Amino acid sequence: MPGSVAQGLIWGIMALGVYITFKILNFADLTVDGTLGTGGAVAVMLILNGFPPSVALIFAFAAGMLAGLVTGILHTVLGIPDILSGILTQIALYSVNMNIMGRSNQAVSVDKYNLVVSLRYIPAAIVTTILFLVVIIGVLYWYFGTEQGFTIRATGCNPNMSRAQGINTNFAKVLALVISNGLVGLAGGLYAQYQGNSDVNMGRGAIVIGLAAVIIGEVLGEAIFGKRLNFIGRLAFVAIGAIIYYVVIAFVLWLGLPSEDMKLFSAIVVAIFLAIPYLRGKSKTSFKRAAKNGGN
Repeated sequence: MPGSVAQGLIWGIMALGVYITFKILNFADLTVDGTLGTGGAVAVMLILNGFPPSVALIFAFAAGMLAGLVTGILHTVLGIPDILSGILTQIALYSVNMNIMGRSNQAVSVDKYNLVVSLRYIPAAIVTTILFLVVIIGVLYWYFGTEQGFTIRATGCNPNMSRAQGINTNFAKVLALVISNGLVGLAGGLYAQYQGNSDVNMGRGAIVIGLAAVIIGEVLGEAIFGKRLNFIGRLAFVAIGAIIYYVVIAFVLWLGLPSEDMKLFSAIVVAIFLAIPYLRGKSKTSFKRAAKNGGN
């Protein structure tokens, strides 16, 4: 269970990146499946070449930002639809990650390097990752309260109205993608250090986990706080959603279900939580309609 919490916290950072594009920008970005692996590959290779693990995380963040920039340029400059631009970058990153590592995977030993987080020291990893999350959520809360942050939120809410108000929506989209994938790259660097290796396939299915964390967190937060749930609360519940996701996965494995069915189970979990807000809203509307008809 502690291992699932630690892993969920790390993926919570990635989920915050997904939240920026999926919820704030309203952009279906599939780049993250490749960006997570890029962050891990960059971090591990820099550590193996003598860079401090903390510095390697900075470069992992920068590599993720660069991947987001490519997706943004494909979409805004070349006019490629959002989903396709993310897929194209994701496909390209597979080869990029292979070239960075020189092979499909690279290991980094906790005995030889003073890693930021490690599977061998789970309590310390939990504390360290919580500190990362607190700082990131605080910075995001401050940033999206600035004028530039509001331009991103306005672009995601209504791009046509934003353009009419003089906002450069293309720049806002690129900026949000850069920030989002930077966080995903950082999560990849942390995750590679945590598990002691980077693999070219480590980001496969990351978008599913990110969406699961966002949806689970949003549903749980609204169920507890309702309309009182503010922006910083939503960011915090995204991280909580990632923890819940991995705790559920650990519980399923504990029940003895086949591990090869985890992707199927993940998709089912995401589909259920995606449907909950819609079904709940539909039921409320039905009750209101029934009450109105009864009054007539």
